[in-house]
Amino acid sequence: MKEKKTNRVHGLLAARGVRSVFTAAIGFLVLFVIFAVASPKFRTAGNLQNLLRQIAPTLIIGIGQGFVLITGNIDLSIGSVVGMSCMTAGTLMNRGMSPVLACLITLAMALAVGFANGVLVAKVKLPSFIATLGTMTLARGLAQLVNNNPNTAFIGQVAQGFRNLFYYGSFLKIYNAVWIAVILWVVFNFLLSKTRIGRHIYAVGSNLDAASLSGVNSYHTILVSYMVSSFCAFATGLILLASAGMGTMDAGGTYEMYAVAACVIGGISTLGGTGILAGVIAGAGIWGILQNGLQFVGAPVALRNIVIGIIVILAVMMDVVSRTGRKKTKRS
Repeated sequence: MKEKKTNRVHGLLAARGVRSVFTAAIGFLVLFVIFAVASPKFRTAGNLQNLLRQIAPTLIIGIGQGFVLITGNIDLSIGSVVGMSCMTAGTLMNRGMSPVLACLITLAMALAVGFANGVLVAKVKLPSFIATLGTMTLARGLAQLVNNNPNTAFIGQVAQGFRNLFYYGSFLKIYNAVWIAVILWVVFNFLLSKTRIGRHIYAVGSNLDAASLSGVNSYHTILVSYMVSSFCAFATGLILLASAGMGTMDAGGTYEMYAVAACVIGGISTLGGTGILAGVIAGAGIWGILQNGLQFVGAPVALRNIVIGIIVILAVMMDVVSRTGRKKTKRS
């Protein structure tokens, strides 16, 4: 009996991705020690504060992508929604609109993209890669159109309170951007791990047909996951806007890769049904520490991108091999 219980616990931990989170956390600590030894500037209090602030947008966007990946889909539009949100809010503020109203209008646009993604994937049955590739181009086009093609929209002193809230302000010597990321993680982790919709998201990602037969509304579940993804992209766009002090139409470029990297490094499977949001913290941390640490040791940008790209590929390969091995074990 004890052996059976132990096996069940081990199986549950593996299914939820706890082991992957543990592995990623160890990797984060190892990298931290390496860079701390290699560069004294890396371990200064000022840089550690900046490191957390650099990790925050990746964590937020990784949360959204995590929801979608767990359903067995992907959201390629997430980076373009970041850019659209940054440019839209920046343009509206630049023209004198209050930051609150500008953010609400921008949020509505971002959620509209998420809704379109959900409908196209769950209702129209388009492959998520194709559907979100289309909305990725659409959202980037809106980012260019909203300001009549000028590349920037400065928000100026009128929105200084907005900038303090989303980027420069701090509480307990920790930047507000970090607090925003933590709050969003707590909220969405609760949604994913403690609610019915969270259980449905895992069910759909594990086996869509079985989930539908058991009464899960797959359309509603996938729609929610894409809406969460777009909301997280919206929040990331506001942080980038506050950071730069202006909206730019190319903001969020390659952020879809950042989001996927944070997820897969942290153990969220690209095949669906596996992973927990704690992994996104570890994955975003590794992503951030590599970007920051390699910069301090003088590595060129090209080398940084190569190293991170290799890590992402290896993480996906390990996930595929692990899932294939588990399937063979079950069959035998």
